[in-house]
Parts: sequence; structure tokens; C-alpha cells
Amino acid sequence: MSKKKIYIIAGLIIALLLFYFFFKSKTEDDISLTVKVKKGNFISEVLTSGEIQSSSSKRISGPSSQSLRKFNLRDIKIQDLVSEGSIVKKGDYVGRLDPSSINEKILDAELNLETAQSKYTQQQLDTTLTLKQERNGINDLLFSIEETKLELTQSAFEPPATIKKLEIQIEKSNRDLREKRENYSIKKRQADAKMVEVGTEVSKIKKKLNELTKLLKSFTIHSDGNGMITYIKEWDGRKKKVGSSVSPWSPSIASLPDLSKMESKTYANEVDIRKIKKELPVTVGFDAFPDIKLEGVVTNVANVGEKKRGSDIKVFQVMIKLKNTNDNIRPGMTTSNKILTDTEEDTLITPIESIFSKDSISYVYKKSGFSVEKIQVELGKSNNDIIVIKKGVKENDVLYLNKPEGYETKNIILLKE
Repeated sequence: MSKKKIYIIAGLIIALLLFYFFFKSKTEDDISLTVKVKKGNFISEVLTSGEIQSSSSKRISGPSSQSLRKFNLRDIKIQDLVSEGSIVKKGDYVGRLDPSSINEKILDAELNLETAQSKYTQQQLDTTLTLKQERNGINDLLFSIEETKLELTQSAFEPPATIKKLEIQIEKSNRDLREKRENYSIKKRQADAKMVEVGTEVSKIKKKLNELTKLLKSFTIHSDGNGMITYIKEWDGRKKKVGSSVSPWSPSIASLPDLSKMESKTYANEVDIRKIKKELPVTVGFDAFPDIKLEGVVTNVANVGEKKRGSDIKVFQVMIKLKNTNDNIRPGMTTSNKILTDTEEDTLITPIESIFSKDSISYVYKKSGFSVEKIQVELGKSNNDIIVIKKGVKENDVLYLNKPEGYETKNIILLKE
């Protein structure tokens, strides 16, 4: 082999080695991550967690609100309550309220009844005695008149003055008799009125006592239907249980949900709520049963936000109706809801991290051979992970997920109008 060929081969080997070490060093220094532009389906979803509940349920209540208000009973404690999830039939025992407050009122009513009955008896005796005295007075006056008349008959031959005196006495006695009879009539009406008054008081207290006794029976609560017991929530979100209060404004202690009509109650933040509308499809999952996925649909979106408890963040309530149900699903279970807000088929998509912006211009760093191009792109819809590119790149183009070193100051290749 000639020396010239040897020199040429040696030179090529040295050049290859230099080329290898140069690009190896550059690759080791450049740790930029890249991704290929893909063509596929764009899906935008809002993910929320919620709680399953029945959209139709029957409340189980104890005493009526009207009865509690009538007797000024409020903040009655729940003394006993069957376990949540218990299956009951119509008429089965559900719970009991603390009867101490109504027992005090029953005791007071019983004492008042004894007092009223004693007054009634006393008034009855007084009336009998008073009217008897009045009747005796009338009878005595009648006897006196008869006696005077007899004396007048026997005085036919007496002087005229004597006869006149007896006639005047008879006339006076008749006047006294009329007055006594009138007085008797008045006193009888007075006595009747007093008897009615005390009798009415007795009847009133008896009626109150009967109502209280009937109300006491309603403190033991039974189911008025068949189903599964679920605890209801108070205004602060806590469930009613033993020790919780019942009031005229909130007399229910539990509910019987219709398990064939279930919905997921969830909340979305201020950013996501503008994407959510009625009739959007939802996939509902359950933390307790990861394998169960049910289809649902958005039925209601709140117009007014509310503050999340313990935070200043405002959230909006969203109701999702399940299209079907499962025997394992129970009210109160935690749900994971995927609300499908938008879709676009057969479009170019890339991770949102590959998009950069400057002065309202969106651009990407595209790998071009051993170099990098800084290209403007026209963007479409996006979600939390990916974004649609309408113009500027094509399928399988390689884009950088971070800014490659040395190309930050490079000019952007603008899209043609």
C-alpha cells in the first residue's frame, strides 16, 4: 500500500474521531427533551370529585313542624338512630328523640289540670249553695205572702186601717218576690257563666294534655316506606346522627333514597366552570369500586359561586345525572367525574410544554437536521396536557419541550399570510 493511501486513511480516521467526539460532547452538554407532533383525537375533560346521592328521596321526620312550634319545642336531641345503610320496611323502627322537654310540659299540664278541676268542683259547690239560698229566700217570701193573705181574709170585720195595712204588706211582699226572682235569675246566669269559664279551662287543659301525649308518641319514629336509611345533612354539611338536634325548621332525621335515580353532586372552580354546560357527557367513577364506570350527563350548573369551606376559593355546584346504576353504588360514596367538554378528531396535537410565546406570538423550536428552527404556530384548543396546532408544523416534526441552548435569540420564522 502506497504512503499516499495510508495518509488518506489516517486522515479520514482522525476526522471521524474528531467528528464523533465533537458531537458526543455537544450531545452530553445538550440535555434538551424532544417530542414528535402527532395526529390524533383531541379530548378536553374537566376532572372533579364529588359525592353520589339520590335525586329522589323520601324524608323521614318525627313530630310535625306545626306541633313543635305550637308547644315551643326546639333543639330536641336525637336519642337513638338506626345505622346508616340499614334496610327498613314500612313501619319499622328508625329512631327516637329525647322526650325530656315534652315530659316536662306534660307534667305541667297534668298539674294545671288538677288545679283547674279543683276550681271547677269548688265553683260547682259555691253555685249550688248560692242558688239554694236564693231559692229558700223566695220560698220563705211565698209563705209570708200566703200567711198575710190568710190574715187579710180573717180581718173582714176589722177596721179599714187594719185591712189597708195588710193589703199594703201583701203588695210589698209581691214586689220583694219579683225582685228576688229577678236576682235569682241574674245569679243563676252568673253561676252558669262561671261554670262555663272554669269548665272551658278544664277542657282546654285536657285537650292540651291529649295533644302533648299524642306528640310524645311521635318522638318514637318509624319508617313510612321501604328502602335504605341514609343520614341527612345539616346546613353546615355534617350528617345528622345521635346527639344532633331536630327543630321546627328541620324536623327530618333521615331519608329513604330512590336508588334507581342517582346523581353525582360535584363542584368546579372558576376556571373550569365556563367550559361546563348542560347535556355534556360524563364518565363517573367510584373510589370504593375502581372497576365500575357509569355514564352520566350534566343536568345543572350553578350560576352563582359559593366559598369552599375553610378557603377563599369560589366553586360552582354541578349536578350530574347517572344514566344507569349499579347495585353496589350507595349514597354518600365519593365519585370521580370526567366531564367531556370538547373533542376534535384527526388533528395535530403536541404537549403544551412545547409551546412558547413572545409579544403575543406563539412559536416552537423544531429540530431541522443538525440545527433548530424557531417557527411561529397557529394554535387551537387546549387542555391541561396537550394543545392543537393548526398551522406551522406537520405530523412527526420533532419539537423541543424546553428552550435549546444557543437558539433563544434566533429570529422567529413567521407564518405566511
